[in-house]
Amino acid sequence: MILPREALIEQSYRLAQHHYARLGVDTDAAIEKLLAIPISLQCWQGDDVAGFEDQHGALGGGLAVTGSHPGKANNADQLRADLNQALALIPGRHRVNLHASYAETGGQAVARNQLLPGHFDGWIDWAREQRLGLDFNPTFFSHPLAADGFTLSHQDAGVRQFWIEHGLACRQIGAAFGAALGSSCVTNVWIPDGYKDTPIDRRGPRERLAASLDAMFAEAIDPHLQIDALEGKLFGLGSESYVVGSYDFYLGYAISRKKMLCLDAGHFHPTESLADKLSAVLISLDQLLLHVSRGVRWDSDHVVTFSDDLQAIAQELVRGNYLQRVRIGLDFFDASINRVAAWVIGARATLKALLAALLEPLPDWAHHEAAGDWTARLIALEEQKTLPLGAIWNYLCLQQNKPADGDWLSCIRAYESRVLAQRGR
Repeated sequence: MILPREALIEQSYRLAQHHYARLGVDTDAAIEKLLAIPISLQCWQGDDVAGFEDQHGALGGGLAVTGSHPGKANNADQLRADLNQALALIPGRHRVNLHASYAETGGQAVARNQLLPGHFDGWIDWAREQRLGLDFNPTFFSHPLAADGFTLSHQDAGVRQFWIEHGLACRQIGAAFGAALGSSCVTNVWIPDGYKDTPIDRRGPRERLAASLDAMFAEAIDPHLQIDALEGKLFGLGSESYVVGSYDFYLGYAISRKKMLCLDAGHFHPTESLADKLSAVLISLDQLLLHVSRGVRWDSDHVVTFSDDLQAIAQELVRGNYLQRVRIGLDFFDASINRVAAWVIGARATLKALLAALLEPLPDWAHHEAAGDWTARLIALEEQKTLPLGAIWNYLCLQQNKPADGDWLSCIRAYESRVLAQRGR
């Protein structure tokens, strides 16, 4: 007899629960902890980082989106509808991460340094209705004053001042998000500044960047409303040889100015381990912003999958007891597949990795390590890989009224047929 799907999930969970209980792991407690972790979904996955300033403008800042899958969101209402569909397929309660270029200005041209919280009222109202938090990013790319590849570190003081004022405006918008929604907004700064070829002067741009950031952060904002974060990068298109805002630059700046550092999983050399950096950096910083992405060769922004790298990050967050000190967001964009599915794949993979880490029998493993019994430690780590994680995950989805693995593609196909395929006709 073939059991009904829900009965099979329930029965599988009870059996898996016993497997984990033998190791001293409370699966119900692990699920409860997971559901308290919000993931910030990046708005730019839904429209290929286009934003709403100029639907015909070229994407700049060394960013590139590949693919032409039908159904790209063309306005804020469509983008919010797509996010609603994605969130309907993701267990837990989460956040949405906006760029400044997603302002709704009623068709009026508004300079980026003149943006106001009111230009995001539509997003605030939607987030309040959906019981979501909002995060934010100044948009230092896809703009005439960023066309030469420099913004806050530009040689021209007038250009620097424009971008400083943009950053100031964005911090106020972030604070408005926090006040309206009762949840602090992380406002993350990433700039594309750098050289394609080897520069003579590496020092000057970094000194100018530090001074610009100091000016941008001069006004104190209540961290219960808004938190400043800084994101470095290894290289970018057009900045292959020199990135002004490198990881090392921002690490020093964040420590000295007591700011949040953003670590993006796709912004390091392929042989570096972001998981290893967490404990190193959190010795000196109170908080981190983590951008979950997947680097493949030179490209940093592939859709997140349940990879070894992702699992290592989740393991370190749990093993180091860092979950209360790290904010987690997604950062990828892919137009070669259904854009809504990309959000769901990435978010579910991230949550699944965190669940796997929360199901580890850490006291026993720590005992093996402290006793110098590395044989037992390695055996335990290997045998954990075949424990029935999937049964716990599917039960969690069932309890959250979300489709289990294997059951949600039909929802994507239906939305694609009903909504996405109609766009542009």
